Amino acid sequence: MVWKSTRSFNWRNIRLFPSVQNVLEFAIELRRQYLSFKPSAIAIEYPNTLRDWVIKGVERLPYISVVSYEDADGTEVFLLIEPTDAMVEAIRLAMADNIPIHFVDRDSDSYPYDYSVLPDPYCISRIGYYEYCWLYLQLTRYRKGMQDDILSGRHVAYQLQRLSKEYDKVLFVGDLYNFQKLLSELNRPQASVITKTKRSGVYLAELHKDSFPEILPECPYVVKAYEMARDTNALEDLNRAEIFQSLLEESVFRYKENFKEEITTQEWDVFQRFLRNYSLVSGRFVPSLYQLVVAARSCVDEDLAYEIWQTGIDYPWHYEGTDMPVLRLEAEDLFLDLKKIRLKRRIRDRRRRIFPLRVRTKREEIKWRREFGGNNICSYPPEDLVIEGYGKYLMKKAVEIKTLENQFIEPFVSSTKDGIDVRETIRNWLSGKIYVKEEGRLQGQVGSLVVIFDLDPPDEMGLEQFPWKITWHGEHSQESDMAFYSTPAGLDMVGPGISRCVYGGFMMTYPPMRVMDIWQDPYFDGASDKSERLLLAAIDYSLEKHVVYVAPKPPSQLCLRVAEVLGKSIIYLPLGAISKATLKKIRYFHVLDGYPVRKYAKDYIKRSKWRK
Repeated sequence: MVWKSTRSFNWRNIRLFPSVQNVLEFAIELRRQYLSFKPSAIAIEYPNTLRDWVIKGVERLPYISVVSYEDADGTEVFLLIEPTDAMVEAIRLAMADNIPIHFVDRDSDSYPYDYSVLPDPYCISRIGYYEYCWLYLQLTRYRKGMQDDILSGRHVAYQLQRLSKEYDKVLFVGDLYNFQKLLSELNRPQASVITKTKRSGVYLAELHKDSFPEILPECPYVVKAYEMARDTNALEDLNRAEIFQSLLEESVFRYKENFKEEITTQEWDVFQRFLRNYSLVSGRFVPSLYQLVVAARSCVDEDLAYEIWQTGIDYPWHYEGTDMPVLRLEAEDLFLDLKKIRLKRRIRDRRRRIFPLRVRTKREEIKWRREFGGNNICSYPPEDLVIEGYGKYLMKKAVEIKTLENQFIEPFVSSTKDGIDVRETIRNWLSGKIYVKEEGRLQGQVGSLVVIFDLDPPDEMGLEQFPWKITWHGEHSQESDMAFYSTPAGLDMVGPGISRCVYGGFMMTYPPMRVMDIWQDPYFDGASDKSERLLLAAIDYSLEKHVVYVAPKPPSQLCLRVAEVLGKSIIYLPLGAISKATLKKIRYFHVLDGYPVRKYAKDYIKRSKWRK
């Protein structure tokens, strides 16, 4: 038989459908062939001794079941019944159309494991199902089987020869691993093979939801997408790459909602390159869930990796209190490879507490929110020290970067100037020249600092994520005046009179007690957005020549022109150049409802950090 030219695997009146178990693309292709072929009977490569239990497991879908039994040496064997398996999908379709289902495999205690490396199943959606199977058959055509393999192939061939005489059209769904052997047996007359007709100790169990991430061959999010598309008859449009793209988008959305942070363009570029290379090295065109998590942890942070993991293992169909036995299986129970990854969330308790931590209740939060007046607010002093210290560090770092940019390097002639440049000298070692450097010292000091975490453009409804705009004065000579926009005070309460907020952006200027309310000042009404208003105010109030601007985008032309007119200079630092871990520490702050709250604020704020 010339299989490739026919574009289908047919033997007499039987359509042969070889598949890989629990793979999305094969289940989708099986459904397409079933609807086009319209068989009068279905033959499945499962042993008839497990028929009743497998049928019950399929009836329970989308709830995932496990058929369990013991083999001859007492080892417990598990057969997973889940939606993305082509054999399971064939049974579901046959049950819906009320056509006969035949289990034609031979019951054996020594099923071989297929350790061959398969090409990425995503290829099926690009080159086609038959080309994929044909290439696999070409690669494995010289493989020799064991005695049980030969007997199993003869038993299946005998059953198919018998079914071809009883029905007009039969659809056979089997394992691609055994398909080469089946082809060699079908054209020979076969006799019945001795096999078990009954197996004792078989039972059906519910798979525990904690076992989904470790046991399901496809990640739970893919299985969920398949089941949802099946319910809406949208399987033809289902695509593995689009499913993982949707998984990533949902995870990023949850990450932004939970941490109020944006992923920078630089981080996205590095993430995409890393993920592409990691996938290709492992022989895949579409990354796995594990590869997504590793890429997120390596290129962004562990919080995004955790969100991807939580989204990827989400599977909504599981019973909380079922009457069936519940199995909590591990990868070793099914002889599966296992890769582990350890994620450390943002706040990690390093010590076990001696006394239990009292967690605030929803009723307490509502009460605190109702009692928060907001008429005499103040800051939390320990956080003031942190942000003032980091502000001065950013100013110093900006000056150092600008000085390095203005540095002049030339070959040594008569003066060493500001010292020998070792790097350039080593780079030109073969030329025999020594290079010296001349520092481009920056004239003037830094008087203001602006840090923009989020530009916060209004959404389609005109709503802003950081609508609270306020100006604070320093309480003593060591503090700066500050203006910022953030999430509103009084929404996220961590204690009586204590609200947690998140900066969208802020401006600091020295010395203190000089800044008016820049949000009401008509002098800055020409600003197009909040970040531009902060920068214009920083330029205007700076008593020094330089203003440091840390933001996702460079300053606007308006700000550059205003700075030039006023004789000021803007030193721009991309937000991605600053340590993201440090930025996270200063982005969260607390607003207190009056100075008396400072007496007990530390107790509640420490607890809120442990819980965050």
